[in-house]
Amino acid sequence: SSKMAHALKIWPLLTGTIRYEKTISTRNRGHGQWIDAPILAYLIETTQGRILYDAGCDYRKISDSAQRQQFFASMQPVIETPQMRAEQRIPHYLGRLGLTTTDIDLILIGHLHFDHVGGLCDLPGCEVHLHHAELTAARTGQDSGIFPDELLQSDQWRLQHAEYELVPGVHVLTTPGHTAGHLSLLIGLPKANSIILCGDAADLSENLTDEIAPGCCWQNNFEQALTSIRKLKSIAISERAQLWPNHDMVFFKKLPTFPIGYE
Repeated sequence: SSKMAHALKIWPLLTGTIRYEKTISTRNRGHGQWIDAPILAYLIETTQGRILYDAGCDYRKISDSAQRQQFFASMQPVIETPQMRAEQRIPHYLGRLGLTTTDIDLILIGHLHFDHVGGLCDLPGCEVHLHHAELTAARTGQDSGIFPDELLQSDQWRLQHAEYELVPGVHVLTTPGHTAGHLSLLIGLPKANSIILCGDAADLSENLTDEIAPGCCWQNNFEQALTSIRKLKSIAISERAQLWPNHDMVFFKKLPTFPIGYE
């Protein structure tokens, strides 16, 4: 695999945590059971620059009590207000690596829910990629996980229409279901097996092992979500890749702790 194009390193960034009823992650499973989920972004270093997959929450909405009430009160009790500290903002993590936001060459947003796109406000001027179906669906106002103010720069985003190679060794995968235009990421690495960042196509390892759909799907299309889960599992076999679920605290705690990256 050393001859293959690949990325160099991945840093999972814990940008906050969120507590919710497990049925949010596993359809019809986990009523009355609460989980504490990591809210993650991923910094990927490649020979062609640095990529960020997702951006976490907008810290301003969480740190200010009036905004907390405005944006998150309506989600209770099924979803609690996210927890996020100032040092969990992405520029802080970059600073610990001796980097600034200008060192990010590209941001891939997997989908437009607030815990994935809100942090873009801390990353001004970066090139943002997104699937076009994601934005089209967001603009209908039918998805309660999207805050309209977080779409204000969307006319500057680079909308994608198919799977493509982001940079050599990093492939964007279309995995709709949880949302209309959800994207996952396949990353080749020099030493380890390839990694698939599932994004919210699979919140938990259980979504993958048991082939259980997320609790929230765009237009309730759970079959589409299951198709995407099976697709990711199939690619993992053919590419000998590890599948990384996105909101699984048990799984996250097994990953290298920042500032150690995964190589």
